[in-house]
Amino acid sequence: MIVAEALAEARKAISASEARLLLQETLGITAATLAAHPQRELGLGDAACFLALVSRRAAGEPIAYVVGRREFYGRQFAVSPAVLIPRPETELLVDIGQAKLTTCEWPRILDLGTGSGCLAVTLALATGGEVVAADLSAEALAVARDNAERLNAEVRFVVSDWYSAIDGEFDLIVANPPYVANGDPHLSEGDLRFEPAAALASGADGLTALRAIVGDARRFLRPGGWLLVEHGYDQGPAVAELLAAAGLRDIEQHRDLAGIVRVSGGIQG
Repeated sequence: MIVAEALAEARKAISASEARLLLQETLGITAATLAAHPQRELGLGDAACFLALVSRRAAGEPIAYVVGRREFYGRQFAVSPAVLIPRPETELLVDIGQAKLTTCEWPRILDLGTGSGCLAVTLALATGGEVVAADLSAEALAVARDNAERLNAEVRFVVSDWYSAIDGEFDLIVANPPYVANGDPHLSEGDLRFEPAAALASGADGLTALRAIVGDARRFLRPGGWLLVEHGYDQGPAVAELLAAAGLRDIEQHRDLAGIVRVSGGIQG
C-alpha cells in the first residue's frame, strides 16, 4: 500500500483532513512531506497502525484521543480519556486571569479540577507565579504532571475534592468545572460520549460543582483576589447570583468568540 492508496481507503470512513493527520502521526512526518510523497510505500506495520487509528476515529472516538494531544494556547497538551479535551473557549480564562494579575509580582494561583493541566501550566508559564493544581482524579493528575514536566512549567499538583486538601490563600482561583446537567442528551452525543462523565456533568441543573467552588472561594482568596469560573452558555445569570450570594464583589461576565457569556468572576472584598 502506498500513501495515496492509504488515504483513499481512509476517506471512505473519515474526512480527508483527519486521514492526512492520522497518516502523519503514523509515519512521524510533516504535512508537507506527506503531500510531497504520495507514492511512498507503507510497511505492513505502518499500514496496520494507520488503519487501526482510522477505525477508532470512524467509531466516533475524538481525534484528540486518537492522536493523544490537543493544542491549547499555542502549546500541545497530552490528553487521554482520563481528562476533558481542552476547548478554545477555555483560553478566555487564561486571558482574563492574566489581566487580573498585572499588579502581582509573584501571584499565587489555584486551578481547581485541573484535568489535563492546560490552565495551570499555561498560567504558570505566563505569570511565573506559584501555581497549585487540584483534581480528584489521580489518573487526570498523572496526565497533568506529564504536561507540566514536558512544557517545563512549575506546578504543584494536589489530589483534592475541590478545596478539601487546599491550604492558604490565592490571588487568583480559576476553574473549568463540570457544568452539564445530569441526563442532558448531549452527553450521549459526539465527542462527549468518550470524555470522562465526572468532568462534564454536575447535578440536576449542572451547577453542583459551581456552587461548591463559588460558595467556599472567599476562604481561599487573598484580599483583592479573583475567582474566575467557566460555565455553560445559559448559566450566566445563575452563576452571577452564586457569586453575589458568596459575598464576592465587582462581578464580571465575559463572552467567548461566539458571543456567549462563558466566564464569570468576582473579587474578594
